[in-house]
Amino acid sequence: MRRFSIFIGLLVAMCYVSCESKKHENKEETKYLVSSPIQLDTSITKDYVCQIHSVRHIELRALEKGYLQDIYVDEGQFVKKGQRMFHIMPNVYQADLQKAKAEAEVAEIEYQNTKLLADGEVVSANELAMAKAEYDRAKAEVALAETHLGFTNINAPFDGIMDHLEVREGSLLDEGELLTRLSDNSQMWVYFNVPEAEYLDYIISAKKNEKQQVELLMANNKKFNQPGVVETIEGEFNHETGNIAFRATFPNPDGILRHGETGSILMRVPLDGAMLIPQKATFEVLDKKFVFVIDENDKVQQREITVGAELQHLFVVEKGLSLKDKVLLEGIRMVRNGEKIHYQFEKPESVLSHLELYSE
Repeated sequence: MRRFSIFIGLLVAMCYVSCESKKHENKEETKYLVSSPIQLDTSITKDYVCQIHSVRHIELRALEKGYLQDIYVDEGQFVKKGQRMFHIMPNVYQADLQKAKAEAEVAEIEYQNTKLLADGEVVSANELAMAKAEYDRAKAEVALAETHLGFTNINAPFDGIMDHLEVREGSLLDEGELLTRLSDNSQMWVYFNVPEAEYLDYIISAKKNEKQQVELLMANNKKFNQPGVVETIEGEFNHETGNIAFRATFPNPDGILRHGETGSILMRVPLDGAMLIPQKATFEVLDKKFVFVIDENDKVQQREITVGAELQHLFVVEKGLSLKDKVLLEGIRMVRNGEKIHYQFEKPESVLSHLELYSE
């Protein structure tokens, strides 16, 4: 019985040693995929928070005092240029016009009579000139009264969409009182702020006589269906934020965009000679990015890198790597810092061919 127990123990020990030997052998035979960074001319998409404004957005105000007699339009309505929108009670201004016309008729009669007398040398030339001046003053009063009467009709100065009505029929208006706002949404001006460093990159890389095309990401996280172009840049930086304002213009044929909306501008920025590595080759420790680099002794060494931009499946590396470095692509969680490994090197062009890279 004792011999049988010893035999069983030896058999178990041999099996354990055999299994450990196989595990060690399998571990040594594991080959990890390794590649190098690649340098390419590409581009990235940067986004900037933006404010959307109508190309024309104005306030419509009363030009005369009086009671608001009629409102011919409604909130949110599209109005055409010259269309009547508001009518202020005209009684007082009609009376002023009639009075001015009557006084002008009297002045004209006096002028004609004085002219006849002057022709007969009954009155002096000075008296004729005074009568002429009085007649001209009376005609000016008629023109002024007609202008005031015309101000009682408020018409649309351009095609646009009405905003909220600030008054109602029967309201007593003061001169200059706000009635509503009108927006021309045929085109939209989109303002966004760019940091100084990115402004300099844009100015240096911009092609002369060629406007930068941009896209608009709306608040619902969908792209606007029309492209825009950067048309103007403000004259000076904001000293508090260090930014400068850009303005892009977007056509708005379907009237989707309205004054006051927000969104994000998407602008393509070229990168010449960017160093790229796959995102899957990196890992994070305390918000810092690292890769495993294979040294001359085939050992993995942890190295911190600085990422300048992010592409789809790729990182643009600013610091920490050179084009000659060999970077571990797969099995990052299976190795330890300083561990010697067996690896298979794959050319970076071949690695990138399996990724969705959009480059120029």
